[in-house]
Amino acid sequence: MNEKLADIRLLLLDVDGVMTDGGIVYDGNGLETKVFNVRDGHGIKMLQRHGIEVGIITGRTSAVVDIRAKELGIGLVYQGALKKLDSYLDVKLKTGLDDSQIAYIGDDIIDVPVMRRVIFAAAPADALSDARNAAHYVTSLAGGRGAVREVCDLILKGRGLWGEVAARYEL
Repeated sequence: MNEKLADIRLLLLDVDGVMTDGGIVYDGNGLETKVFNVRDGHGIKMLQRHGIEVGIITGRTSAVVDIRAKELGIGLVYQGALKKLDSYLDVKLKTGLDDSQIAYIGDDIIDVPVMRRVIFAAAPADALSDARNAAHYVTSLAGGRGAVREVCDLILKGRGLWGEVAARYEL
């Protein structure tokens, strides 16, 4: 698996069921709320600090996603992407990267076309079987419960960066 991770330059993420547990909460005014995992966010920041870009491709459209992306410094954000492969191809054009440099985490059938293209595809433990079957790696953790962090750590270790990451937190 490390050979698939060695050249990763971009991690693309689905949102509902990957960055969140898939639940959607509406308040009395119809405003949408999502719960994001802080450890997932820390994993994203660690990737970015080591030159690995992160992007989002989600089928839904939500202001909450824009807020979280801005907070994490994620500039590649595609919402309302019902054909995620189209968004993926646009990402490749914008970044100049090819399939062998991109990883993706998805949890449902809408993610499978992209998962089949990238060098490394992951699915959360609670992903639907279509996504799990398309994945090179299925996390031990569920979506919104640390699955993203698990993959971030794998990428950093696979790129040989984990010692440098850990050294940042030494006394």
